[in-house]
Amino acid sequence: MLAAVFSDIHANLEAFTAVFDAALSRGADRFWCLGDVVGYGGDPNACVDLARRWCPVTVLGNHDAAVLDDAEIDLLPTSGQDAIADHRQRLGTAQVAWLSGLPVKATVENATLVHAAPSEPNLWPRLESMTATRDQFEYFDTAICFVGHSHRPSVASASLGVFRVRRGHRFLINVGSVGQPRDGDPRASFGLFDTDAMTYENVRVDYDVERAANKIRDAGLPASLADRLQRGV
Repeated sequence: MLAAVFSDIHANLEAFTAVFDAALSRGADRFWCLGDVVGYGGDPNACVDLARRWCPVTVLGNHDAAVLDDAEIDLLPTSGQDAIADHRQRLGTAQVAWLSGLPVKATVENATLVHAAPSEPNLWPRLESMTATRDQFEYFDTAICFVGHSHRPSVASASLGVFRVRRGHRFLINVGSVGQPRDGDPRASFGLFDTDAMTYENVRVDYDVERAANKIRDAGLPASLADRLQRGV
């Protein structure tokens, strides 16, 4: 079975639909989401509705949590707070109810799903060093743990010298960001995980960045949120 793993959509409908189309064209038959469906972008309702329809396994991200909890919004940068304030006004009752029902951690097909880190799935730590990343293997017992949050794709193995996902080893995989990449590549990022062959591929997809950026500007959100999409930062 081939699972498409999405994270950090950030209300970017153009990117989200592009990666869905790419995943379907590659034969994906299941769809998992690591959270942050909302925040930053111009289409919160449409992105939530798409995730509700296609991603039966979805976990909560910190921007999703900020829509629901005032304490969480204070942890975001100013531009992120502005976007969440806007999304709170725009999101419908059904969309908020769906977000409020999301778990912070899920296990499916020998994979653990969290937004940021399995050690503290509801505190959103950033795995910005090899030491911090390697410590995470103590906090999940599946073969794979999928994360997002940093918006930068990567693969880390529990075994020294193992660089490619394969059977018999354990991995922590960051699938990157669908809606706001930050690794210098503006293309949308997601993962394809073959649950039978135990293989993984990071996939990059072109999308209409200008249209997504214009929606941010039209919503009156900070221009920096639009500008960064074009640079992938």
